This record gives sequence, structure tokens and C-alpha cells, in this order.
Amino acid sequence: MVGLRCLIIDDNTAFLDASSSLLERQGLSVVGRASNGADGVRLAAELGPDLILLDIDLGAESGFTVARELAAIDGASTREVILISTHPEDDFAELVELSPTAGFIPKSDLSVGAIERLLNLG
Repeated sequence: MVGLRCLIIDDNTAFLDASSSLLERQGLSVVGRASNGADGVRLAAELGPDLILLDIDLGAESGFTVARELAAIDGASTREVILISTHPEDDFAELVELSPTAGFIPKSDLSVGAIERLLNLG
């Protein structure tokens, strides 16, 4: 994971702080944080991160909609998007499979190791 640049999109400020701190301690470079889809899409286009962690429930916004917007950005094929949520994966399994993302990690399991396993980097 060393060298990977990450953007986190989540409407929960406490989670943004905690996840950024955790992932950076584990060697991931968090280059941006956004609390809504529009800011996340803008930062993704500006920063060109290698990895985007995207909350499924962004208040009034759907992370699945934002994932489609992220996939439409030039250069999107060079980055991975991983959906995250406090809800169990079973609640969204079909939607995750149909989305233009690498997959899903529950927020309670979020770690560099979980990201590496999902992306087959470990």
C-alpha cells in the first residue's frame, strides 16, 4: 500500500478523522477528504487518487450514484473505488456487484489489510 494515494468520501466528520488517522498510521497516504459527493468527484478529478473509499450512505446522496459519477471522470480506469458502510454487506450485495467499484468493506473492518485483500495486493 506504500505509495497509494487515497481519497475518502464520507458525510461523517468523526469517521473521516478516525479513518484517515488509522489508514495513515498503517502506511496509506490520504491525500483528500470530502463530506459529500460533489466535493468528492471534484477532488477525485483534481487529485487523481489511486484509491477512493466511498460511503454508501452520504445523507441525501447515494454512494452508488457518486460511484457512477467517479467512473465517468477521465482517467477513472487508473483508480479503484471501494464502497464502505456501517450497514452489513448483505443489505447491498447486488447493488455493489452491479456498481463500477472494486467491492465493499464494512467500516468496522476498514484497514490497509482489508483493502489489500479486496484488491488482491496482499
